[in-house]
Amino acid sequence: MPNGRYAHHDTHDHLPLGEERFSCAPGPAGWRYVSKTYAPDGSVLATTDLTLDSRSRPLRLELRSGGWLVRGGAVDGVTWVRTAADGNPEHAAEGHDRAHGFTGSSPAFLIATARLLRLKPGSSSRVRLVAFTDPVLAPRTLDQGWLLESVQTHETDSGPLQVEQYQVADLETGEQQIVHLAGDVVLAASGIELEELESPPNQWPTEYYA
Repeated sequence: MPNGRYAHHDTHDHLPLGEERFSCAPGPAGWRYVSKTYAPDGSVLATTDLTLDSRSRPLRLELRSGGWLVRGGAVDGVTWVRTAADGNPEHAAEGHDRAHGFTGSSPAFLIATARLLRLKPGSSSRVRLVAFTDPVLAPRTLDQGWLLESVQTHETDSGPLQVEQYQVADLETGEQQIVHLAGDVVLAASGIELEELESPPNQWPTEYYA
């Protein structure tokens, strides 16, 4: 079970925004990722709990940030409920979209989308996602284009490690980023750097590239 720490920074001026301490592992349903994100002063900014099913669809999602709570999952697209974290029902709002999955600031969503798409090297795909924006987890639907540019094998002390390089584009704004993944860990992405990892990533099944 990989445990580690991601550093978050502003993509324009590179100022530190905090760190995300995480653990992730395959499980009975498919794969689970849990994390807490801390501000530079050590206060808790957000929590993420994402479970994917065996086909990498969002079986269960729970996000907490800015006094808000979102719970969601895949039901004829994706569905979610956004409420005040204190449980006040006056602020509850349900949502549904014929999207393929969710996204947000956590690296968990990059892993989830890449595994959902199951791209072969050199292939690309368009995906519709519901994003929950920080800090109040406001939902917004967007379309992304994903291209798996390359897959390279690196020798490590714990054995061969496959590193995938993706080009990810927001199809509305045209903004692009490069994402490097190894198994179920993001090595680097826009505004994200892996700074600690206590054990090797879990490799996705080999039929991923079949």
